[in-house]
Amino acid sequence: MAIRHYEPFDMLNQLQREVNRLFEVNPLRHAQTEAELATSDWVPAVDIKEEADRFVIYADLPGVEAKDIEVTLDKGTLTLKGHRETLHSGEQQSYKRAERVSGSFLRRFALPNTVDAAKVSARSQNGVLELAIPKSQQAQPRKITVEG
Repeated sequence: MAIRHYEPFDMLNQLQREVNRLFEVNPLRHAQTEAELATSDWVPAVDIKEEADRFVIYADLPGVEAKDIEVTLDKGTLTLKGHRETLHSGEQQSYKRAERVSGSFLRRFALPNTVDAAKVSARSQNGVLELAIPKSQQAQPRKITVEG
């Protein structure tokens, strides 16, 4: 019996990505191309939060060890790349259903000019990758006193 990866919401997720891309207003614009999606076996879900002094990206990477995650920043584009191990071929024989996707993943984000690229940090804990992207001092709001 051949194992098929069952992904019931695959088409719905693809539609959601397309709609999100149309209405993207986040400063960390999604820079994923169709070619990149074709070379990835799966795409990790992310949350992006903007704080006063930084952006924070949380990426769900269950089962991926920190050593298997590559984070790069080049010309304003932040890239998350890595690999989640596949099931051993001998073990697949005993599975009745295999829904967890394995293989390589890739996500890219275009960063705004206001970030301090030299101070970006990454931390992986409990299957969640946290990327802290500080804003540069010039981008911080400054209160100006009015003399009278």
